[in-house]
Amino acid sequence: MYIKKIIGKKCYLSPMNTEDAEQYAVWLNDMEVVNYLTLSGATITVDSEKEALTMISKEHNYSIVDAETNKLIGSVGLASIDATNQTAEIGIFIGDKSFWGKGYGSEALCLLINFAYRRLNLHEIFLTAYSFNPRAIACYEKVGFRKIGEKRESVVRDHQYYNKVLMDILPDEFYEKNPQYKPTDVEKW
Repeated sequence: MYIKKIIGKKCYLSPMNTEDAEQYAVWLNDMEVVNYLTLSGATITVDSEKEALTMISKEHNYSIVDAETNKLIGSVGLASIDATNQTAEIGIFIGDKSFWGKGYGSEALCLLINFAYRRLNLHEIFLTAYSFNPRAIACYEKVGFRKIGEKRESVVRDHQYYNKVLMDILPDEFYEKNPQYKPTDVEKW
């Protein structure tokens, strides 16, 4: 069962459930999916994924669920939350490849970013992408992220070196690009 914690049009974010460990393990062992993740060299068992889900579900990590079918399609979450400096790192993956390129990732990011600004009082949200993943970079830019730098030749895939692209977003940039999430006068923060 999924709980509609943060609701969008295409999808909603639900607290993570350890019962989904088998599905996540399948996705995280699919080389096409993990090629774009830091886990690309790992072997994920159902038991290790259940342990990981138990740990990360205690923080701001959510299942992405298709609103129409209530089908689990991926996850999105915040890590390295620094309450003093109001920063956090965001990460996302759509494991169900039939949902790639259809706007689910950008909506899930927007839902969590809006929640982070309005409920967690964060100010800067950052991420790392790989230069060989232009689809992800385009998604992040669509949401409003800006490139702030690159770590040169810091990731290797198939004996080729690629850059890590560092990106971040501030509230004004997010709400300018996504005015539908902007708080109304009644909802002032």
